[in-house]
Amino acid sequence: MTRDEHPLKCIDLYKHYGKKPVLEGIHLSLAPGQVLGLIGRNGAGKSTLIRCLLGLSEADQGQALVFGEKSYFMSDATKARLTYVPQQPTSLGWLRVSDMLAFVARFYPQWDQAMVERLLDRWEIDRKQSMAKLSPGERQRLALIRALAPRPDLLVLDEPAAALDPVARRDLLRQIALQASDMGTTVLFSSHILSDLERVASHVAFLDRGKLLIDGELDGFKERFGRLHVGPEMAARLPAKLAGELRRRPAADAGLSLLLSMDAQAAWPEDLRQACHQATPLGLEDLFVEVVE
Repeated sequence: MTRDEHPLKCIDLYKHYGKKPVLEGIHLSLAPGQVLGLIGRNGAGKSTLIRCLLGLSEADQGQALVFGEKSYFMSDATKARLTYVPQQPTSLGWLRVSDMLAFVARFYPQWDQAMVERLLDRWEIDRKQSMAKLSPGERQRLALIRALAPRPDLLVLDEPAAALDPVARRDLLRQIALQASDMGTTVLFSSHILSDLERVASHVAFLDRGKLLIDGELDGFKERFGRLHVGPEMAARLPAKLAGELRRRPAADAGLSLLLSMDAQAAWPEDLRQACHQATPLGLEDLFVEVVE
């Protein structure tokens, strides 16, 4: 992989289902070794975005690239470098767990059988059980094992912890962190559980109603965004839209409550720049609620 090659990237991506817009002008890229947590409510477009990024669904407009190749026309060599776990993983129901894993292992020269055995034991999955008789949580855990064992260059997980209990979810997050740090794996995983993202993600992106609202490095998020109240006089002088403005609401005193990216201060009016030291910093959860509410 060349240094300037992004494992996953999309440019101006649009997708409609009938007349309903699902993705609107998405720009997103993952650098090698990055762990990106994609945050959004149910119905925000996370699964559709992931499917378009991986070429499982064709976008109406824009471009999606995987290791520099158009995702909808990926070569077999590029497909072998990634693994994907959908929100509702399907399985070969007529096979036993051990038979399914042995079958899949043949396609991956870097298959880590020791990891497989360790996770099967830790998550108490019966190797002799038929796939059709597994519980939803067991099927999801098994799908995760199948995705981790090839030691992929790119790992994509859509709501990977949805059916997991807290212990299994913590184990999953630990595995993601190990995969990224030890193997340099690039990871994209979607979730609406913010605590999961904060444990393992290096970067986050907020998706709401098909639009990417915020994306960036997780460290420093509290310093990058803040809520600022301005009085009526200053509010009357402000332009209709400020650089870096995420949201504005009328305040009880006829002023405004502004949600702002502090990175854009240089473009603000002077009196607003002077007032920005009074802004209240926001944590990840508060910021998410503010921008999608």
